[in-house]
Amino acid sequence: MPPARFARRRSLVVRLTAVSALIAVSSIAATAWLAVEGTTRAIRQEQGQALSGDASTYDELIGYAAKNRDWNEVGDTVRLVAAKAGRRIVLTTAARTPIADSGSGAHTLPAQPSAVVDPLHVDPVLVPDTAPSGIDPRAVGPYALTPDERVSLQTAAAEEQFCLQDNRIPAEVRELPSGRPVVSPPGGGFVPTKCDTRALDQPTPTEARALDEVNALVTTCLKRQHASESAVVTLGFVVTGNQTQPAKSCVDSGRREQLAGYVAPPALLFVLSQDGEPQQAFPLSTANAERIVLVTLGVVGLAMLVMVAFASRLARPLRALTEAVRRDQRAAVTSRDEIGYLATAFNTLVERREQTEQQRRTMISDIAHELRNPLNAIGGRLEAAEDGHLPLDRALTHSLLEDTVLLQHIIEDLRDISDADAGQLRIHPETVLVADLVDQVVAAHAPDAREVALTATVDDPDLVLVADPVRLRQAIGNLVANALRYTPPGGRVTVRAAADGDQVVIEVADTGTGIAAEDLPFVFDRFWRADKSRARRTGGSGLGLAIVRHLVEAHDGVVAAGSGEGAVLTLRLPRSGPRHR
Repeated sequence: MPPARFARRRSLVVRLTAVSALIAVSSIAATAWLAVEGTTRAIRQEQGQALSGDASTYDELIGYAAKNRDWNEVGDTVRLVAAKAGRRIVLTTAARTPIADSGSGAHTLPAQPSAVVDPLHVDPVLVPDTAPSGIDPRAVGPYALTPDERVSLQTAAAEEQFCLQDNRIPAEVRELPSGRPVVSPPGGGFVPTKCDTRALDQPTPTEARALDEVNALVTTCLKRQHASESAVVTLGFVVTGNQTQPAKSCVDSGRREQLAGYVAPPALLFVLSQDGEPQQAFPLSTANAERIVLVTLGVVGLAMLVMVAFASRLARPLRALTEAVRRDQRAAVTSRDEIGYLATAFNTLVERREQTEQQRRTMISDIAHELRNPLNAIGGRLEAAEDGHLPLDRALTHSLLEDTVLLQHIIEDLRDISDADAGQLRIHPETVLVADLVDQVVAAHAPDAREVALTATVDDPDLVLVADPVRLRQAIGNLVANALRYTPPGGRVTVRAAADGDQVVIEVADTGTGIAAEDLPFVFDRFWRADKSRARRTGGSGLGLAIVRHLVEAHDGVVAAGSGEGAVLTLRLPRSGPRHR
């Protein structure tokens, strides 16, 4: 299984959630953007269309505000622009206090004004060619030249114009709102000449004072923002120094602060019909409506395509897994998400089923083999006795009894294995003295150890553990019986018991042929024998060690097989007994 971090990142739930969230966020964002964009455009269109018939209305009011410090004398201007536009013009303060009204009688002001008249923040929608700063050029304030400065600069401009004309360069003189003349050739641009233009390139005392004032405001602004940039405003409001956004912002705010006392305060402009009712709002245009519908359909279509693609990609491995289930074969693992885990689990299930089926067939074959040998022996002896080839004596009955006991032993072992597989192998733990338990097992197998030395060693005679004495004697007895079976005459079998921390270790060692290293993993499998020919010389059902493993595991212990001088089988049991009793 991949690491938890990788599993979370590749999780199917996470991917489904991410895709759904992405589609939802994209759809909501697109819809919100369309709504804002469409509403903004409609409002701007409404405002623009309200004044499009008479664009000079807004411009004339801006011009008045740029040249006057208040709105006291704006009444004539309002009536004039209203007459030109054929509309009723109402001008109010920001608090909607009336300033001027071109009509008479009651009127209802709409919630939104048609425009805000502010020469320091000209609406670029209504005046597309306004300067980037948004300051109307007619707002000159302290830059307005004195009469003497105008005369001096006009004289210098006339001389420069005559010089240019002498050089066959046509030039014209125009005057800026501040009264400063500007000499420029047709079409503008710079023309290199020998004419002296220094008189027009230098600021007058009035302009110099105003520039010093605005530069001081810019410096204060930059310091207030802890900015390291510097900016200097020169003649014509050309900014030298850093052209960063903070510097530009401080230049614009400095100019507005400087001009604020020379222009009229912002006012709200309402354009009404002649009867005083608000102008009808313009509905969303057909082009805008079609655009919104098309983009919405596009977003929905894109979302559907993404979902279809993702669903197809998700369904592909599911279809492959379904086909594998139908054909009862392993499925290909192509991903590392929940589907990949499901395919892996299915493959594991198929493998286990195959192993279980193989074990079932092997077990049936082994059981048939184990039962066939004693049954054949019993049947053969009885047939021989019936035919008169064997006498019906004590030796025959003893032989038949041995085979019958073996059959009974095999059946009992099969029942124990069946109970273990069904989880019905019950134990009844109690405090057991290990020395007594080992002595009982050795005494029970002493008759079978006439030619083998069977001994027991317990390090601590007072060693105890919590276990089922009957089941534990059965487990140790199976190990001892197995050791006796494979130990040749003259050999020895030793049972040792000792404490190891919170465990009790019981070891059964023999001096037999031992167990090959490649056979150690299979020692506790059912019907396994080191004797591949399955000869019956050594007896046994082939289930004894498998039963030992189940009994030890029922006590929360472990059993292991090793090989030294002979075979060494070790039980490790917790002294406190099994956790689940």
